[in-house]
Amino acid sequence: MTSLTLPDIASQTARKVLPLDWVGMRGIALPIQLGGRTLGAKADVGVSLDDGKSRGIHMSRLYLALEALEHTPLTPLALRQLLAGFLDSHAGLSSRAYVRLTFDYLVKRPALVSPLSGWKSYPVTVDARIENEMFHVELGVDIPYSSTCPCSAALARQLIQQQFLNCFANREVDAQAVLQWLGSTDGLVATPHSQRSQARIQTRLHRQDALPVEALIDKVEAALGTAVQTAVKRADEQAFALANGQNLMFCEDAARRVHQALRELPWVAGFALRVEHAESLHAHDAVAASQWQW
Repeated sequence: MTSLTLPDIASQTARKVLPLDWVGMRGIALPIQLGGRTLGAKADVGVSLDDGKSRGIHMSRLYLALEALEHTPLTPLALRQLLAGFLDSHAGLSSRAYVRLTFDYLVKRPALVSPLSGWKSYPVTVDARIENEMFHVELGVDIPYSSTCPCSAALARQLIQQQFLNCFANREVDAQAVLQWLGSTDGLVATPHSQRSQARIQTRLHRQDALPVEALIDKVEAALGTAVQTAVKRADEQAFALANGQNLMFCEDAARRVHQALRELPWVAGFALRVEHAESLHAHDAVAASQWQW
């Protein structure tokens, strides 16, 4: 068997001269190094097939080149070197190279008040490519948060005002009686509706020295003010309710907050964002999108 000359069908001349924009593989399992930890990722890799006379590319060369990411921290420079290797191994065949990595990034988050903490998982996408001899890298992340509708909050306040009149119209009002009423079920006849929401962020990076995943997450969560929690006690739940009450927002408000926050990041060259509020009032979602230099 070892003395046989194995056929190389992929190197045979194609019947039709037809270049292809992208040829490669999707969903390759791969360990990566980021934030001092090993993470499980999926990789999509490919190159252009510019030589229309060639039947195909060398898939195994792309697959084996990914091994370099197993042993070095994931940075834009590492991705650039990977893509340059793709093109070197396909000299004369390809002029463009692509890689996409998808993985979950874990961050341990403290509770709002109590000493508890827990892990949160953020889906992350890293896209890198070499086109026209230029290198580009993009960082995307999905960030969950809570949103409370300003309209429903106003309507709830109106009902509480009406209930107050019903209860105290013919009574002498004193502070202790009102305080007791506010703490009763009679004092809270309506509540605003809230929903778990999500910000989907895609950024193009200026800097080439790092992938600032956690910094991007922190900036967006700070702008929204209502990041979802992990382990909580009642004091944390109360603080979360306060945060929601102080950050009432429609999806349009959330999109503007995130847009402004991203504009403040010096390493962001452009971005596209989309916020989705999974309505508790309706069976459909409320969505807003924005972009800058995208």
